[in-house]
Amino acid sequence: MRIAIVTDAWYPQVNGVVTTLSSVGKSLEQQGHKAFYVSPEHFKTVPCPTYRSIRLALTPARKLSAMLDAFRPEAVHIATEGPLGLAGRRYCVARGLRFTTSYHTQFPQYVRMRAPIPLSWTYAYMRWFHSGAARTMVPTESQRNELRRWGFNNLVIWTRGVDTELFRPQPKEWLVAERPVAMYVGRVAVEKNIEAFLGLELPGSKFVVGDGPDLQALSAKYPDAHFVGFKFGEELSRYMAAADVFVFPSRTDTFGIVLLDAMASGVPVAAYPVTGPKDVVVHGVTGILNEDLGQAIHDALRLDPARSREYALNCSWEVSAGQFFSHLEPNAGLPASAAASQ
Repeated sequence: MRIAIVTDAWYPQVNGVVTTLSSVGKSLEQQGHKAFYVSPEHFKTVPCPTYRSIRLALTPARKLSAMLDAFRPEAVHIATEGPLGLAGRRYCVARGLRFTTSYHTQFPQYVRMRAPIPLSWTYAYMRWFHSGAARTMVPTESQRNELRRWGFNNLVIWTRGVDTELFRPQPKEWLVAERPVAMYVGRVAVEKNIEAFLGLELPGSKFVVGDGPDLQALSAKYPDAHFVGFKFGEELSRYMAAADVFVFPSRTDTFGIVLLDAMASGVPVAAYPVTGPKDVVVHGVTGILNEDLGQAIHDALRLDPARSREYALNCSWEVSAGQFFSHLEPNAGLPASAAASQ
């Protein structure tokens, strides 16, 4: 099947949306499908207000239409609600094509943290955006329930995966630091609630692996923590495996792929009992969920790391890609047989 994926989030961004779409696309290609990404790399862009490392496509409608006309997709999936997502939605509506969407980010909460805009306003936009889709894919049951409360319909589960060859248990001794090592990996931004971790009185050392708009301010405010910036590939996997406990202080994630990365590395998780962690972490087995994050960290250090690895081995990107494919809405204007023959 020829599948067009429209996304405002793409490389060089480092986040769960990019990881998910690229990993699932790779798996689909291995299964004989063709995944075509319409992303900001094809357009003139401007920096996103308050988050300049994110680039937004500028007036993308005409070029997007030409790209999709040339590709002639059998199915269209719109992954994000930004300028490209809007242009992709308009394209499908104008041509009478059915499409699917996905809900990756707690966008209303993120906006509210940066501007005095009521959640109800942003949710109204999100509800309108996704209402045109045949199905909206969400990563967890908790997220589906939350969106139902806001009036969303046609919600289906599309879970996430982990590369268990890259993220695996490895020696910890190379990381010279006082033990135990409590580590956060991810975007350094206000919505990640990292200060809830950095402000704790903990034994050992705190590490923050990642970059983002709040890096400079947080590194100045918490000089005793180790801020090591973005890491990629094998270097990232070594850092992850070197931790004794993975700390996930976010209250606004829809899933949290790094939770699976940590568990695959044999590192138990400490997090709040909120959407994302409570669907991914097996409390008392692969991590601890507690409103007292410090207590969660203390208790997670006592768990058997092997149980985390064992759990993660059952979470593959192949399974995730299969779910994604099963939820797609075929384009009635271009039957599969016609597209396959081109």
